[in-house]
Amino acid sequence: MSKTVLVSGGAGFIGSHVTVELSQAGYDVVIADNMSNCDETNYKGVCAILGKTLPLIKMDFCDEAAVKALFAKYRFDALIHFAAFKAVGESVAEPLMYYKNNLDSFLNILQAAREHGTNVLFSSSATVYGEPDETPVTEQSPRKPATSPYGNTKQMCEDFLRDCVAAYGMHGIALCYFNPIGAHPSALIGELPRGVPNNLVPFITQTAIGKRECLSIFGNDYPTPDGTCLRDYIDIVDLAKAHVCAVTRMVEGKMDEPYEIFNIGTGRPVSVLELVNSFQKVNALKLNYRFAPRREGDVTAVWADPSLAEKKLGWKATRTVEETLASAWAWEKRLAGK
Repeated sequence: MSKTVLVSGGAGFIGSHVTVELSQAGYDVVIADNMSNCDETNYKGVCAILGKTLPLIKMDFCDEAAVKALFAKYRFDALIHFAAFKAVGESVAEPLMYYKNNLDSFLNILQAAREHGTNVLFSSSATVYGEPDETPVTEQSPRKPATSPYGNTKQMCEDFLRDCVAAYGMHGIALCYFNPIGAHPSALIGELPRGVPNNLVPFITQTAIGKRECLSIFGNDYPTPDGTCLRDYIDIVDLAKAHVCAVTRMVEGKMDEPYEIFNIGTGRPVSVLELVNSFQKVNALKLNYRFAPRREGDVTAVWADPSLAEKKLGWKATRTVEETLASAWAWEKRLAGK
């Protein structure tokens, strides 16, 4: 009998790709999303890739009654929680909005998971490590003070999950991922920000397509080889496959401990300027870009040691940055009808 997985925020960028990989691995998936940061483009793309229509429940996870009703309707073997605001800069400007949405939604999820015996997979982030003392970061690296309210909500939600697992006999995994980029090879789903993008790659592709006049690279005076920030850019499909491995580990009872954390990255640092230059080279384009002042909340350099995920989850990133940047451009062109 197939297992059923709830994907909260499943109509968004990461959630849509995870839904595809889960479905192709044999899981039944229910998508629930309040659509506050997306439209149905990716949902329709998911259904087109899979050749079937998946349930899409339009609801807000901050609504406790709606969460109770969802869990009364379906029996979930596991859930993956993506339903959160995610822009570092916006969180600095609007901390209360981020604390209310990101914390309330996860508390409601945890309450339902406790009552129904559901395994919980939390979408965490490298932001929990703050400005690390040493790189690459491992799962044993100390969590530093968060550099933004967004990062703080990720730290707090990790703590919520850890404490609930300890108190209630639950099982949970937190995946700390680094910088997801790219799009599905079909170009049917990808990153689709509303308004001005907060993430680098959609700003690159929108500049290349002519939607944005100029790309801003925030800071060229960091203590790095070329003065721009160093990040661990991971292909979105590789990232999605890690979630399938983690869900399978939970539902098959293969966890070593009731609560586990895994870093999901490539282990290869790439600077912002390197990524921009790679995009230009791979896609034979010339980008209009300029250097701008540093952005509040950005750390200088962070990348993963993903060896624990490879050892315990049997997962490893396989796609190259070049393949990923080509997929991002194919997605942008499809959106533009080119």
